[in-house]
Amino acid sequence: MTVNIQTVRFDADAKLIEYVRQRVQKLFGFHDRIMKVDVYLKLDNVVHNIKDKVAEIKVHVPRQQLFVKQTSKSFEQSFDEALESLITQLKRKKEKQYQL
Repeated sequence: MTVNIQTVRFDADAKLIEYVRQRVQKLFGFHDRIMKVDVYLKLDNVVHNIKDKVAEIKVHVPRQQLFVKQTSKSFEQSFDEALESLITQLKRKKEKQYQL
């Protein structure tokens, strides 16, 4: 299990990286076969004055990839919303597995 965190168009401070790492650990309680998690933190609309913060999470499980993208005014909020959406997807996937 590996967790990759990449920042695009900015340098993240250690506090943000540690926040993301701690929150990603929550995913492993919902699915036991997660192989890899990629987190991308980006600044959007850099040309304009308003800079939206984008969080993208890609989770690799056997034979499938789950992907979520959220945008808000802070990285923490974007990441938390994406994480909640991803947890919902993982729960649905696990329920489908047990129905078969």
